[in-house]
Amino acid sequence: MQGRLSAWLVKHGLVHRSLGFDYQGIETLQIKPEDWHSIAVILYVYGYNYLRFQCAYDVAPGGLLASVYHLTRIEYGIDQPEEICIKVFVPRKNPRIPSIFWVWKSADFQERESYDMLGISYDNHPRLKRILMPESWIGWPLRKDYIAPNFYEIQDAH
Repeated sequence: MQGRLSAWLVKHGLVHRSLGFDYQGIETLQIKPEDWHSIAVILYVYGYNYLRFQCAYDVAPGGLLASVYHLTRIEYGIDQPEEICIKVFVPRKNPRIPSIFWVWKSADFQERESYDMLGISYDNHPRLKRILMPESWIGWPLRKDYIAPNFYEIQDAH
């Protein structure tokens, strides 16, 4: 089933795949990593001026990684803002997605957390480095194939 935004993207020749609607009726679209930055700019200009949140997850052990964006179109005088969900899937071997920091500044810490936990590199992010784990940490803790170290170091335990 094609939603309003999907129809608009088709009309303007923008490549995507409709994933239907979630349980709240929010349209979900899949965008290829190489098309994501240009479509993000178009969506911002179209009126999706608020990045509600960005997150990422591991689809399956050894499979794809996904970066998810929930965007909201906020306009003055509108009681119910329009929302969409964008999913960008990347291979786990070299997961690279264009950063949307320069479109929505609120993506800063959110993309850093996705990098820190799953190892997705966001190209052109100004400060892409670990945010939760120490810089010396090896691996990506939220990947389903991550093997946790068999030791835990407790510092300053009293």
